[in-house]
Amino acid sequence: MKSKVYVETTIPSFYHEDRTEPEIVARREWTREWWDNHRDRYVVVTSPAVLDELSTNDYPKDKREQTLNLIKDLPLISIEPEIIEIVQAYIQQKVMPDNPVGDALHLAV
Repeated sequence: MKSKVYVETTIPSFYHEDRTEPEIVARREWTREWWDNHRDRYVVVTSPAVLDELSTNDYPKDKREQTLNLIKDLPLISIEPEIIEIVQAYIQQKVMPDNPVGDALHLAV
């Protein structure tokens, strides 16, 4: 049985990153290596939160289509009430920033 891997916004973002700083180039290459050569070892899923994050006006318009296309065929995890409770606990306990559709949600998923 394959392990399940949740892909949040970072993976499609770094896959299509075009900055040239050495650290960024390294992260892009590591991301592409994993995505292109190793993701088949896992059941790879994402969430509606990732699609929303990549679709907003805050995300660079010139990369939006590419990043969404990369994950378009991934199964979506539904955001169940239990996940929302975990998000609220993270925020109330100041484990994560007060942005319920951001990192706290990805961590809870």
